[in-house]
Amino acid sequence: MSNQKESWGSRTGLILAMAGNAVGLGNFLRFPVQAVQNGGGGFILPYLICFVLMGIPLLFVEWSIGRYGGISGNHSTPYILDSMSKKKIWKYIGVFGIFTNIAVVAYYTYIESWTFMYVLHTLLGSFTGMSKEEISFFFDNYVNLSGSDFGIPLLPLVVYILVLGVNVYILSTGLGGIEKVAKIGMPLLILFGIILAVRGWTMGTSFASNEFPDANAWDGINFLWTPQYSSLADPKVWLAAAGQIFFTLSVGMGSIQCYASYIKENEDIALNSVTAGFTNEFVEVLLGSAIVIPIAAGFLGIDWVLENAGFGMAFQTMPYLFQQWGTTFGIIAGVCWFGLLFFAGITSSLAMGTPWMGFMKDEFGWGKVKGAVSFGIVALLMGVPTVLFYKYGYFDEYDYWAGTVSLVVFALLETILFAWIFGMDKGWVEINRGADIRIPSIYKWIMKYVTPVLLLLVFISALFTPEGNDWAGAIASFTDGRLYSLDPSALISKLTHEDIKLALSLSPEQGEYLEKKMFYSSLARIQLLLLFLGIVGIVWYSSVKRKKSSLS
Repeated sequence: MSNQKESWGSRTGLILAMAGNAVGLGNFLRFPVQAVQNGGGGFILPYLICFVLMGIPLLFVEWSIGRYGGISGNHSTPYILDSMSKKKIWKYIGVFGIFTNIAVVAYYTYIESWTFMYVLHTLLGSFTGMSKEEISFFFDNYVNLSGSDFGIPLLPLVVYILVLGVNVYILSTGLGGIEKVAKIGMPLLILFGIILAVRGWTMGTSFASNEFPDANAWDGINFLWTPQYSSLADPKVWLAAAGQIFFTLSVGMGSIQCYASYIKENEDIALNSVTAGFTNEFVEVLLGSAIVIPIAAGFLGIDWVLENAGFGMAFQTMPYLFQQWGTTFGIIAGVCWFGLLFFAGITSSLAMGTPWMGFMKDEFGWGKVKGAVSFGIVALLMGVPTVLFYKYGYFDEYDYWAGTVSLVVFALLETILFAWIFGMDKGWVEINRGADIRIPSIYKWIMKYVTPVLLLLVFISALFTPEGNDWAGAIASFTDGRLYSLDPSALISKLTHEDIKLALSLSPEQGEYLEKKMFYSSLARIQLLLLFLGIVGIVWYSSVKRKKSSLS
């Protein structure tokens, strides 16, 4: 184990880096879609409650765990968690904190490469004069590797490697490089977001067309911000809100703990964690909700938005809409939109490299360059299949198992460790040591009881999702002593490919494609499992090495 002396250069840099870790593509792509699909204003209230009862407590837990482990010279979750309990199992549970980051960055960087290419195409005027359908085909052709762009075969793979290389280079400069990117990227991201949000707010009915005469940007804003208290009784909305909190705050990954491990012993973490969390919420709730949905509603109408809201809108719809503002402002808007997505992506992906680098530095004495390059090589080996086999679901498998399930499992286990094994009394002292604010004492109770229960409910809900996501019917069946049918999206159903089998039964004409999808989905899971087991093996070897070192 090395005596790591690296630390953050400034409090501002730390907060911006932590906020950049949390502020990612999900703030602008996933949040508005989740809000639309779960009732708009009916989603916001459960979302904010989940932020208070799960988001903030998890930030406190992860910042505290990170700083505590960093004091003893540990900068990645296997040995950060190991320092909090005498049980050897916790270092292996800490493997999630390295595994998740590598698996997520493998496909996350691919999305970053899309945003980079779309900035370039916007500047070159590639979308000028294209119809909605043509821009939609443009995206489909790109991600499915159909044809070549600029005469370069497999250009998406080339750009992916380039963007991953940029990440590796910045990581090789250490915390200082990450801090510089955060100080530049976060202000630009917010500036670009404000420009687009103001334009969206001021559209009104100015761009209603003959095809969509009732289009009004304010319909989108009103839909998102009109409270619907009935949603408080809908388990489906609560599950979606809790899932978005995980996704947006980057909790349950291991990157927050790693960043926090470089904080000085008595440096504040209470105010820092809250500031980073609320910065993320400002970007997500105020800016994330003010761009895609209002702008789309202003051109196409709220009914079109409700019917078509999805991840693809960012790349398949927005470029067309920006062109309707005229050539010059269309280019400005496109650069702002894809530029903010790029900065949101890279500030998050940089955080994903630090747990691996911290571990290799602590345990094997690897320097920044060697750690960054090795991280890039492993990420590349994991990521190339997500590019080549995107249309067969490789990307989706990574996102589900590493970017969703793994987060919930790890967050639940680390919360139990912090509140029940390390002990809430000791944990409370750790949170408040050097604090610049007074944390309400009710959070001690929330962190010990409410947060673990909510996390457990989220996991169980994902495990046993009822058919059609009909939680009201499932609860009624359960209380009557009857079993209910599981949805193909339930974790248990996913394990046996029930979602693909259902699609196969409904669309037998797509049999060849769906059989390939099942094959590549299984291959992706095997690759993820091998990655996890490989990291377990490295952690085991490091523990043997530590033991020998202590005896010599």
